[in-house]
Amino acid sequence: MAPPMRTAIVTGGGNGIGRAIAEHLAAQGLGVVVADLAGGAAATVTEQIGGLAWAGDCASEDGVAALVAAAEQRFGRIDVFVANAGIDSGTGLGTPDHVWRRVLDVNVMAHVHAARAMVPRWLADGQGGRFVVTASAAGLLTMVGNAPYSVSKHAAVAFAEWLSLTYRDLGVVVQALCPQGVRTAMLEDLGPVQNLLHEGSLAPEEVADVLWQAMQGEEFLVLPHPEVAGYYATRATSTDTWLAGMNRLATKLGVPRLTADGPAPEADS
Repeated sequence: MAPPMRTAIVTGGGNGIGRAIAEHLAAQGLGVVVADLAGGAAATVTEQIGGLAWAGDCASEDGVAALVAAAEQRFGRIDVFVANAGIDSGTGLGTPDHVWRRVLDVNVMAHVHAARAMVPRWLADGQGGRFVVTASAAGLLTMVGNAPYSVSKHAAVAFAEWLSLTYRDLGVVVQALCPQGVRTAMLEDLGPVQNLLHEGSLAPEEVADVLWQAMQGEEFLVLPHPEVAGYYATRATSTDTWLAGMNRLATKLGVPRLTADGPAPEADS
């Protein structure tokens, strides 16, 4: 039996996909906490949809604890946690270590901290809960030209899989949202991959609608771009053929690579 859906937290809810999800959930009657590092953006959303704006860093355990406490003070029980906050920094092997750490903190550890906070609460009262991880098609297929983003999104999907196989029989529904191109500021910053993903890209509102439909059930993978399922199957069953094709694509797009001559240092983003 699916858990109730009356209240939700949406991280990264001030812009892009997160904002669209927050707006969609509010339109369906849920009380929504819009969490974002940019407090002004979160406040702007809640001025339109109601709910609670929360400004803070969801990548830290203390930040998540403060967020959940504020949400419970406003709404009581939280039924849905949409772990949507994410960043896209760095490119390849030359990406500085501190950038890798920040990407992993935001794109992976934020999910771990959120689940650590919410799952015991859901188990304690026996009503269960719903945990949505906004990952990416890059978490299933790999992003050409961006190692930190690809690695972190694979890890996000892997954590969501682990969470589902561990807690699904106890009433915790876990879903991994894996869109491909979405018309947000992040898409505009993807360099040579941008044009590739623009074709067939979706508006954030379309992604939010697909997620809402999926939230009426319990399917794990939520794919706003249905063709990703076919790519994922090819990657699994013909891995070397798939890798060779992606290598040709990376070469065609001029993806920066370390060579024996050494590259120019990558941007410290």
